[in-house]
Amino acid sequence: MSSSSPVVQDSAEFEPWLVALDIDGTVIHEDETLTDVVTQAVRSARDAGHIVTLATGRSWEMTKPILDVLELTPEYVVCANGAITLKRDSEVETGYRRELVETFDPGPVLGRIRDGLPGGRFLVEDATGHRYFTEGMQEWNLDTATQVEFDRLADRPVTRVVVVSPGQEPEQFLSLIDSLGLHQVSYAIGWTAWLDIAPDGVNKGTALERVRGILGVPKQRVFVAGDGSNDIEMFQWAGDGGRAIAMGQAADDLKAVATEVTGTVLEDGLVTALESLPGFVHSIGATSVG
Repeated sequence: MSSSSPVVQDSAEFEPWLVALDIDGTVIHEDETLTDVVTQAVRSARDAGHIVTLATGRSWEMTKPILDVLELTPEYVVCANGAITLKRDSEVETGYRRELVETFDPGPVLGRIRDGLPGGRFLVEDATGHRYFTEGMQEWNLDTATQVEFDRLADRPVTRVVVVSPGQEPEQFLSLIDSLGLHQVSYAIGWTAWLDIAPDGVNKGTALERVRGILGVPKQRVFVAGDGSNDIEMFQWAGDGGRAIAMGQAADDLKAVATEVTGTVLEDGLVTALESLPGFVHSIGATSVG
């Protein structure tokens, strides 16, 4: 990365924004790479005094490494599409404790999906963060995880259900899931043919509204960025007075509820969006090496 003298925006009467970023397709690429220019932009937003956090469908175990790379230590982090909100706690080994956890009975939805997708692979996460998975999920991060038979997945309330359908295109997978008539849950399709299911009425937007209220940030100073269908409710929430920035590669349904559209993740579009925040300090001529 190359840089020159920093350029500072007018910070008179500066007031911090709550900045909540999706991870996959927003901060990082599909191959899990993270560019230096995005990393620096996120840190610069933090250094300007904004409250920068992550709002993701990922588990806490898969979110913590991204926080560490970005050098973020926000008071609250939203995981599992809003089902888990963590609070910073120096007495906990990881630095965070589960502050609010939403669970549901996965039995009915698992049974319905298994009938329609007999070749599917499954993973559930309980309220403590432990995960239980069926054979074929070995490509996932399986720290604090136990392999079980399918019938054991519904032994306990869970915060999320993940369904993977190898070899199936996302469009075909979405059509199949839509045809199953899932109720009492919220769900979103990932980059590839995988499904993330959360308790009904729970999403990134509901979790962030709680965080916003606790922190006392006005709705007019909310900034979110994302690219997936699991960001729609978050965009609808933020767009009501604040800013909702869709990545360039986002689907039309997300762009339809965005207040702005930036460049794609491959173009480091998040950088352009973050640079528009008040008080942002950036370097001219920074280049991506990721």
